[in-house]
Amino acid sequence: MKTEDIRIETERLVLRLPRIEDFDRYAELHADEGAMKFLGGPLPRASAWRKFLQMPGAWQVQGFAMFSVVEKDSGLWLGQLGPWRPEGWPGNEVGWVFHPDAHGRGYATEAGAAAMDWAFANLGWSDVIHCIDPGNVASQRVAERLGSRNKGPGKLPPPSEDHPIDVWGQTREQWLARRASEKAGA
Repeated sequence: MKTEDIRIETERLVLRLPRIEDFDRYAELHADEGAMKFLGGPLPRASAWRKFLQMPGAWQVQGFAMFSVVEKDSGLWLGQLGPWRPEGWPGNEVGWVFHPDAHGRGYATEAGAAAMDWAFANLGWSDVIHCIDPGNVASQRVAERLGSRNKGPGKLPPPSEDHPIDVWGQTREQWLARRASEKAGA
């Protein structure tokens, strides 16, 4: 399967590669001070454009990156979520960032489970981490709902080496056991 054909559907969401039409909402998200509080602060539109191009580039070069998360019924771009491993990163991350109007609706957990299933099935990863600012309680709750636990402080590579993070995560075996338990209980 070619990367541009990758598409994951959940009950309410579509996870797909980023497209140019995602950029306006992406720029809104990255300009929002509250949404960017734990991710380096807000960005002007021109800087957001350069950052936006990271994910399509990573898809092209690495064969994986964060997905655009889109509401299935409306087609509204909600955020980015998925596998991410830049040079020098502390591990195989499944990370997320969502537009403020998408917060509190369970989208990150729903998309996160689908992306973790995809990453474990397609990337050969033995574990997954989430790099979360110690003050970002909302993201900590998402990590917990996905079954990850706080493994303690970590360090990002430059230029983000001074940004505090805790590394949350779990092994492939822990994830697969959790998913099997969920299916047995359903």
